[in-house]
Amino acid sequence: IRVAGEADLTNDYLVDGAGNISMPYIRSVPVSGKTAPQIEDAIEAKLRQNFLRDPIVSVQVTTLRPFYILGEVGASGAFPYQPGISVQNAIAIAGGYGPRADQDKVLITRKNANGTATFKVPVTTQVYPGDIIYVRERWF
Repeated sequence: IRVAGEADLTNDYLVDGAGNISMPYIRSVPVSGKTAPQIEDAIEAKLRQNFLRDPIVSVQVTTLRPFYILGEVGASGAFPYQPGISVQNAIAIAGGYGPRADQDKVLITRKNANGTATFKVPVTTQVYPGDIIYVRERWF
């Protein structure tokens, strides 16, 4: 995050487990699920309230959390997130479906404002950083 003319605010910041970043003077800023321009606006608004008259903020995401694939795939594990990737593409990256995969029973566990939620999804569903994809085993 770069704040024009403010060297003490310009720094690399990590997103915590709750989806927030902490900055001097403005404390916690929720960033989970937001785009870089939305984060810029949120930081500018907080700086404008208490600290700077007309802040100019630039946000660049340097590293995104990986997504994870478990279950009946060729190679379970963590994989680098790629913007716009679907569940189907993620499964392909993990070596495709395993021989006992139930292709109609793919689950995603995803963090949200209330904690985490697990739900059955179609393979066209978009994957987000930190998602855990689980391909279930069929029993016949």
